[in-house]
Amino acid sequence: MTDTTHPIRIGVQLQPQHADYAQMRDAVRRAEDAGVDVLFNWDHFFPLSGDPDGKHYECWTMLGAWAEQTERVQIGALVSCNSYRNPDLLADMARTVDHISGGRLILGIGAGWFAKDYEQFGYEFGTAGSRIADLGEALPRIKARLAAGNPAPTREIPVLIGGGGEKKTLRLVAEHADVWHSFGDVDTLTRKSAILDEHGAAVGRDTAALVERSVGVGAPPEEVGDKLLDAGATLFTIGTSGPDYDLTLVEQWVRWRDERR
Repeated sequence: MTDTTHPIRIGVQLQPQHADYAQMRDAVRRAEDAGVDVLFNWDHFFPLSGDPDGKHYECWTMLGAWAEQTERVQIGALVSCNSYRNPDLLADMARTVDHISGGRLILGIGAGWFAKDYEQFGYEFGTAGSRIADLGEALPRIKARLAAGNPAPTREIPVLIGGGGEKKTLRLVAEHADVWHSFGDVDTLTRKSAILDEHGAAVGRDTAALVERSVGVGAPPEEVGDKLLDAGATLFTIGTSGPDYDLTLVEQWVRWRDERR
């Protein structure tokens, strides 16, 4: 069923790889001018595609720059890795970027998965289970630190959690998230969305109404847009990499959104 609780929004993930920063800055300008709703980067230390040792930039430093450069779009990481920063520090970074942006930050977070980042930067990789457990311990600390900040955040910063683990990750989404970023096709989204709502019922939270469904898309909207919308997704994010940052597909999705608003 089409979600009528949340508006249809289009995001773009400007992958911070294989570019000079001037090219990224230009892509940020073009994306905001194109009418996107949300501008994401990602939280890695090395490229995820192409030359594995190619040009790359750090996530949160960049978000501070985007907060100054942009005027309208929401900004955030898709997603910030919980392992890379003390949770209280991450919360204070988020509070600061929230103020710089005038209240436009989405705090995207996940358990982490890219082994090279951990190995090269000296973090303990652990196991998928230990990383999810660490995320579960971090989320209340993040919320407590945000609440203790002076000045306080400009508003309650929305938390986006990325991941699809049905027993543990979706439970954390049900407990803590305002946005859930999912991976997979329409059938996967439908099935896992239902599981999320089961977790929501178990923790006493109406996730069907309170948790926005976000999904990454790589196909034109005429192929998948209405199907994903009917499955409950309302935030659609297109990834694009340097050095060119082609926004052709992004512009198609923006037009599709405008036709349905």
